[in-house]
Amino acid sequence: MPLPAGDDQLIQIMDAALAEVARRAGPWLVCREGCTPCCHGAFAINALDVERLRTGIGTLHSTNPTLAATLEDRASAWIAEYGSAFPGDPTTGLLGTSEAEQQAFEDFANDAPCPALDPAAGRCDVYAWRPMTCRSFGPPVRMGEGDAIGCCELCFHGASEAEIAACEMPVPHDLEDQLLADLPPQPDTVVAYALLSAHPSSAR
Repeated sequence: MPLPAGDDQLIQIMDAALAEVARRAGPWLVCREGCTPCCHGAFAINALDVERLRTGIGTLHSTNPTLAATLEDRASAWIAEYGSAFPGDPTTGLLGTSEAEQQAFEDFANDAPCPALDPAAGRCDVYAWRPMTCRSFGPPVRMGEGDAIGCCELCFHGASEAEIAACEMPVPHDLEDQLLADLPPQPDTVVAYALLSAHPSSAR
């Protein structure tokens, strides 16, 4: 299924917001290629993230088929290692929605490297198509509906709470929700399954 047309706008807003936060934060924001703690541990991605990753893999199959095959190999290896404990449907990769399954996900594959991570170079091989969680991790962002602002524990050392708040990155959740409404509803999944879902025959 093609990405909703507005996803380009969503990504442009996020890229501009990150660039502005980086300008304001200066050396407090230490995110860079080669810093990969945030690339470890399973996290849920929604249907919009999935379609964006599918678009990325499709593009790579045309422009860099070797890299596409490498990503699919990593995803298959990830599923082979962690799939038996997957708290949901290990065939489709859809996360379970029961309270027990959601609780189990809290402790699932917490140290696993993301299959999109190039372990030698320390960079994301689908960076242009990465999920929203990846785009908002690092800078200060507001946590849920409350007033709390959180950021990567490696960033903003020595900054005061006021200085951190002054670098808050706004996240356009309303636009993301609108775009999600244009897609068929489905449970969340994880990156490994999304990387394989565009070409199911590549699963090994």
